[in-house]
Amino acid sequence: MKLYKITIVALLLSGVGRAEAQQLKLNAGNVDEILKAMTLEEKASLLVGGRNKSYGGGNATTIGFTEAVVPGAAGLTQGIERLGIPPTVLSDGPAGVRIQPTREGSSRPYHATGFPVGTSLATTWNVDLVESVGKAMGEEVLDYGIDVLLAPGMNIHRSPLCGRNFEYYSEDPLVTGKMAAAFVRGIQKNGVGTSIKHFAVNSQETNRNHVDEVVSQRAVREIYLKGFEIAVKEGKPWTVMSSYNRLNGVYTQENRELLTTVLRDEWGFDGIVMTDWIGQRNTAAQVHAGNDLMEPGMPAQSEEIIAKVKSGELSVEDVDACVRRILEYIVKTPRFRGYKYSEQPALEAHAAVTRRSAAEGMVLLKNEDNTLPLKDLKKVALFGITSYDFIAGGMGSGNVCKPYVVNLMQGLDNAGLEVTEDLKKLYLAYKDYQEAKTESERLSFDWRWGRDIFPEMSVSRTCIDKQAKKADVAVFTVGRQGGEAWDRKVKDDFNLTAQERQLLDDLCAAFHAEGKKVVVVINAGGVIETASWKELPDAILLAWQPGEEGGNSVTDLLVGKENPSGKLTMTFPVSAMDHPSSLNFPTTASQVPGKPVEGAGKWAKRNVDYTLHQEGINVGYRYFATAGKKVSYPFGYGLSYTTFSYGKSAVKASADGFKASIVVTNTGKVAGKEVVQLYVSAPGGGLQKPALELKSFAKTRLLQPGESETLTFDVTNYALASFDEAVQSWVSAKGRYTVKFGASVEDIRATSVYTLSKEFTQKVNDVLKPGMSLE
Repeated sequence: MKLYKITIVALLLSGVGRAEAQQLKLNAGNVDEILKAMTLEEKASLLVGGRNKSYGGGNATTIGFTEAVVPGAAGLTQGIERLGIPPTVLSDGPAGVRIQPTREGSSRPYHATGFPVGTSLATTWNVDLVESVGKAMGEEVLDYGIDVLLAPGMNIHRSPLCGRNFEYYSEDPLVTGKMAAAFVRGIQKNGVGTSIKHFAVNSQETNRNHVDEVVSQRAVREIYLKGFEIAVKEGKPWTVMSSYNRLNGVYTQENRELLTTVLRDEWGFDGIVMTDWIGQRNTAAQVHAGNDLMEPGMPAQSEEIIAKVKSGELSVEDVDACVRRILEYIVKTPRFRGYKYSEQPALEAHAAVTRRSAAEGMVLLKNEDNTLPLKDLKKVALFGITSYDFIAGGMGSGNVCKPYVVNLMQGLDNAGLEVTEDLKKLYLAYKDYQEAKTESERLSFDWRWGRDIFPEMSVSRTCIDKQAKKADVAVFTVGRQGGEAWDRKVKDDFNLTAQERQLLDDLCAAFHAEGKKVVVVINAGGVIETASWKELPDAILLAWQPGEEGGNSVTDLLVGKENPSGKLTMTFPVSAMDHPSSLNFPTTASQVPGKPVEGAGKWAKRNVDYTLHQEGINVGYRYFATAGKKVSYPFGYGLSYTTFSYGKSAVKASADGFKASIVVTNTGKVAGKEVVQLYVSAPGGGLQKPALELKSFAKTRLLQPGESETLTFDVTNYALASFDEAVQSWVSAKGRYTVKFGASVEDIRATSVYTLSKEFTQKVNDVLKPGMSLE
């Protein structure tokens, strides 16, 4: 009888246990309990994305539900219904939310705001503005039911020829990190996440899935990781995206030294790492490295995790660490909180944000005899196909399905300026022809990719002479496009095409003969060659790819409604080959011999299969300033419609570095903003250092004529440090540091001195060694 009673009780208790397990649902306080309740199959599913049907076909669901709740979103995490774990949604978006603009069964569009590209935001040098742009973009992320925006892109402009430079910020890691951190903070104010990318050293698009970027430990630390470090520590992004490429012989997605030792152990990152969108690789190695989420997701990846845990090739501890981080991410998301998204973002309000922010990022490169702002004129001869077909943003995952794009013709018209009718008709007819030609030759349509620009149209000298007589000024827009999966070429891309140069020559000859001005607008995401032609026009405005309000933003500057305050965050060289990195970039791959790949029995193609970063830390202005190499426009350069004086400067030691300040005064006749860049030259001896390095920057508020502002800067001894491979430490030598306050890297307006009485050192791990010789 006793045995019977005990058995009944045991059965009842076991039933209660099962019932409690069945009722267990995820919440912010029971992550460990959920983890213990999960089966191996469920854990494996959570580490593999659920492919969104409307993005890339197929659905990787193995457990639970991952229906395409946001058509066109880049990817999903998988849900586990029995444990109350919902799927979450990931969307592309460095320049705005990228989702499908049309939906089956709905007649209304699902557009998102096309914001300025990364280069445009960076050249504002205004972290508060960038944060406000991020906040507006994050509102659309939230309103469209997305949990994480796959942005910002923040790789270094190692070469001006990288195809995705338009998404990125700068050749300098400090600017990159500060801008990215501000962008992340702005987006995440909405309770949604970001994924900073592409981690790390994704320096070229040619063979981006497999190229081995071979970099010294010093250059990796100082140039390619420093921006990510700043963004992680100051922005606290929810996620990091590991890049496609290899770094010093190891795929970054499988590199534990990168994803765990550096990112988590040294920098304190506590979010999740997801792969860039790639097929199946060594999934077990990715999990062991600390790559928590495989995107876009394949059932075979879950199967591999299960099989390798059972075989002992992958530890369950590694799996559990990744699963725990994903659960901790999920409980923060709007979808987990049950947020009722509207799918009706404030597009009109965000268009205004775009218009203002784009204008602040534009850089006035030349303004001879105060050609700009345009005054006392009404009629404009508007040249260049891009004037009528403006480029709002780049192609690929950086593309946004915008509600409209304001071209320059429309922008001028909105400001009350008349574009000469016959020239307008000529260009619009050419645009119609090119669009019809493109459509007739199109094999397929992909809303995700965007469209390349049309070739420039030849214009006869007779037509130009006629325009010079009837118009008050000529405006010529030079357009360039960029996108993922390919790099730019020097001929007919970095350099002007023969048609563009001929048109510019003829325009300047004809209009100058009539005593009239020529203005060039550069509508491009990255650097182009300017040295050979910049003396021809009277003014040059670098508009970047400024988003959907581009034509209005450009016009605001042309007519003086806005005063340009953008400054370059990258060097404009005389020639693309002046960059030392150009010797080790895909455009020159055929000019150098290959190198055997050990055990492969074949020759690897240099700059395609592997790329040697032989320039080390000599990237951008660090090289040009140290070598004394002439440039077309230096890092930090940008003109204004007013002038500024730099007054009293001061440098005072602090507990862990120094504090600096300088007084800036608007000495001109119109209101404007000034960017002050703080460069530091290190004492001699010890490690070889660049002539000077950017260590801080600040931008004034809008100063009225005669008004002053004191700008302040904080620089730590750690920020001054260089990486010494011999001792695997960050080191700041003791001695006198010259602190330079500059309007650009070549225009230093004031100097002070900071004395470090004792050497600063900070030890780190001996990791990320090159896999082959850099010689």
